[in-house]
Amino acid sequence: MRLLLVEDDPELAKILESGFREQGIQVARAATTPAGRAEAAHNSFDVIVLDVMLPGGSGLDLCRDLRGRGVETPILMLTARDAIDDRVVGLEVGADDYVTKPFAFRELVARRSWTGRRSPRTCGMTITIRSRTCSRCSLGDCAGKSTTRSSRS
Repeated sequence: MRLLLVEDDPELAKILESGFREQGIQVARAATTPAGRAEAAHNSFDVIVLDVMLPGGSGLDLCRDLRGRGVETPILMLTARDAIDDRVVGLEVGADDYVTKPFAFRELVARRSWTGRRSPRTCGMTITIRSRTCSRCSLGDCAGKSTTRSSRS
């Protein structure tokens, strides 16, 4: 499993990275919104763990931007912003889960595992088989579904 950790606190990021690596997870780190955006754009991840308050822009804006660009990777927000309104906004902009600091690492790992199980496995191509078409097809998405749209890709 590959995980992108976007966290600006170097001490916390080091602890999280070490803990995730002990779980057998490959970790890429970014400390700013632009660095997180670049990592997500140039690499494939199974899960993104994203802080909200980051240098260079909000993690909420980054989440919204990634979803707007079609990135379907599960996103788990990890932040000190713990008000109900903050949590709701995080979910509304596209996060799959929202964990507040302080947190128990064991719970974070469990949530990461749950979120990662929903990771999309898209091939990014349009497939047509016997007049059935599926764009950005995921394993099982096209089974038994017929569409009236034709693909001209």
